Amino acid sequence: MSEETLEHSAPAEGAPQRTDPLSFAVKALMLLPQLAIPLAFAFFSITRESGLEDLGGITLILLLIAALIALNLGIAWLQWRRFTYRVGQNDIRVESGILSRAARSVPYERIQDVSLEQKFVARLLGLVEVRFETGAGGKDELTLAYLSQAQGAALRELVRERRDGVELPEAESESAPAEAEKAGEPLFAMGPKRLFTFGLFEFSLALVAVLAAAVQQLDFLLPFELWDADFWIQTFAGPGQQLAAAGPVLQIFGVLALLATVSVAGVITGLVRTFLRDWDFRLDRTTKGFRRRRGLFTRTDVVMPAHRVQALRFTTGIVRRRFGWRGLKFVSLAQDSGAANHVVAPFARDAELVPIAEAAGFTPPPDDLQWRRAAKAHRIASAVIEGGILVLIGIAIEIGLVVFDLDLFPWQKLAGLIPVAFGIAAASWQIFLWRYERHALGKSQLYIRTGWLAPTLSIGRRVKLQTVEISQGPVARRLGFATLHLGLAGGKLAIQGIPLERARKWREAILRSIATSDFSELT
Repeated sequence: MSEETLEHSAPAEGAPQRTDPLSFAVKALMLLPQLAIPLAFAFFSITRESGLEDLGGITLILLLIAALIALNLGIAWLQWRRFTYRVGQNDIRVESGILSRAARSVPYERIQDVSLEQKFVARLLGLVEVRFETGAGGKDELTLAYLSQAQGAALRELVRERRDGVELPEAESESAPAEAEKAGEPLFAMGPKRLFTFGLFEFSLALVAVLAAAVQQLDFLLPFELWDADFWIQTFAGPGQQLAAAGPVLQIFGVLALLATVSVAGVITGLVRTFLRDWDFRLDRTTKGFRRRRGLFTRTDVVMPAHRVQALRFTTGIVRRRFGWRGLKFVSLAQDSGAANHVVAPFARDAELVPIAEAAGFTPPPDDLQWRRAAKAHRIASAVIEGGILVLIGIAIEIGLVVFDLDLFPWQKLAGLIPVAFGIAAASWQIFLWRYERHALGKSQLYIRTGWLAPTLSIGRRVKLQTVEISQGPVARRLGFATLHLGLAGGKLAIQGIPLERARKWREAILRSIATSDFSELT
């Protein structure tokens, strides 16, 4: 059955319904910031070019702006009036469109999960956005914006029950969601103190990049030409001479002050982003799965069924690793903000991550686990390929300088040594990584460890792997190693450089595990 149809074989059992009337107000309020910037540009351009600086001219422009806003609000109201949805016995059907009508049907069996999201304005009005995740991704996902919190929770529970083939009595459909949510077992939470510590490790220069982009886009509003080199030379000629005459101590102090300013901006950006994204982070184990709630302005409420968690990823950072902080992600069939990895504990200690992993049916690597490295031939081949290309480029540069007798700069004889040095460094790095990238096959799980400065540990349950594929390129076939691709509906796992004989044995063992289990019955 197709997800999108214009005609249906059976009529919907439920009556057509509209979203909450306040959803129109939410969309109207969210529309104003989108119109503010272009309208301001239009106002500035018209007044500057046409000279309408008198009261009458400004009034005319304001009336035109008001008319444009009213037109957009009218269109938003018509869109709300013409948007209806039906909750049927087998699917959810949505009809939309003002002049041309479009209809869509999503069977319950295609719905992987239902999540609730509250943006800031909707949260103030007590509304939620209901998202039906079908695995299609992007604009193909079905969304109802907006319903009341009670309606959203009841609809989510109803869809899950019908998807799983369980029908709730009508009297229980409203109370079941609240009871299920209250019965959750807390697994992990982050308070303000933990968020502040987390934010310190989330250093980001995004604010600097945004300001630079804004200056570039709005350069016509500046009283000078942004890319005028002569202007900047004249502007900094005086301060530059003063700084040069101040001595090396003050020069170093000026550079340190600049670095400190950029560092403070990076820390503040990381803190703000962390608090906005992960405020009141909570992970509970409910009868329906793992329920995660987070967000300050945009509040998300996602439930991940336990049987849909196919793999785990333990992550860390270059700096946070030294302080014992790690993160945990679920690789699930459903999506989390466009990614297959659901963040369930972004900043935690190892002792906090173990109970979460065990609740999902996974166990950390045992102490006696037999770790294996990739084939030496794989790492040597990678070193030769990556380093050899740069070395050849360096040799070609040196030959060109000699043949054409070029005299570009005083140290041109050393120009070819630069790519050669990078090539040697790249080759050495590939050989060095061989010591830290390991993999292991346990009785029920597969383990893959990669990285040195920021290592990542991936754990996949053998019974939940869906495909096992061995691939070899020309060099791999010649040297006797391969890449073992492990397919997941929510992501991919791969072991590179595994000896061919080991890859074949592991493939047979994993396929036996897959064949003896029914994925649909896993809990």
